[in-house]
Amino acid sequence: MISSAPSRRSRPGRRRRAGAVPVVLLLPAVLGLAFLVLPLVGLLVRAPWSGMAGLLGDGTVWPALRLSLITATAATAVSLVLGVPLAWLLARTDFPGRTLLRTLVTVPLVMPPVVGGVALLLVFGRNGLVGRWLDSAFGITLPFTTAGVVVAEAFVAMPFLVLSVEGALRGADSRYEEAAATLGASRFTAFRRVTLPLVAPGIAAGSVLAWARALGEFGATITFAGNFPGTTQTMPLAVYLALQEDPATAIALSLVLLVVSVLVLVGLRGRWTGGPA
Repeated sequence: MISSAPSRRSRPGRRRRAGAVPVVLLLPAVLGLAFLVLPLVGLLVRAPWSGMAGLLGDGTVWPALRLSLITATAATAVSLVLGVPLAWLLARTDFPGRTLLRTLVTVPLVMPPVVGGVALLLVFGRNGLVGRWLDSAFGITLPFTTAGVVVAEAFVAMPFLVLSVEGALRGADSRYEEAAATLGASRFTAFRRVTLPLVAPGIAAGSVLAWARALGEFGATITFAGNFPGTTQTMPLAVYLALQEDPATAIALSLVLLVVSVLVLVGLRGRWTGGPA
């Protein structure tokens, strides 16, 4: 005989609302959100809004902002030229030591930026492993120059692009490339005509992230390129210098960088986290 009484799990009194959030998760989530948002609120509250135009009109602000935009864009271009092929190598080929290579690619993400700047000096400095040869053979000196800023920013920003493009390549269907190969296309032609269009959104997202990381780079830049106004002084370095002499200007400069960062995230619209656009 089949009982018509509802089971214990289906009783209305014991039924849980599908969207209910346990308090034990909700409380730390709210605290975490407050921990992340309150510093931004403090920046907005303490900003010298009445004198903002005068502070941003200072002669040192726009050169630093212009240099930051130029070097961040150049560093992103370097990351694209070198990083996309590297991501393809990691995603589409199998060779001994690939795991080690991927680990080395991600090292700049976790390495303290100042240590990265020291490493760059040891390689590209005038007495460095490569810098000595560049100086003697071509007369090229990278440290404490605008080109050095680009090198430092590309060093810390490229891993973001490589990981983003590699993830896009692994998610793309490789059968399209195989079909192109069966039709007579070389591997490079398949990469250029098939692979790149397939992973274009991943390349765009990685480029934006790399650009934003390069824009905010501080430690490696000040170590490898120094802090010379008009030559190597980017916005983060200008904020650091202003904080010691004029905190109001430092807050105004920080707000500019905050606005740029928010615009970048709005442009990404959750593509980096996989969330809804």
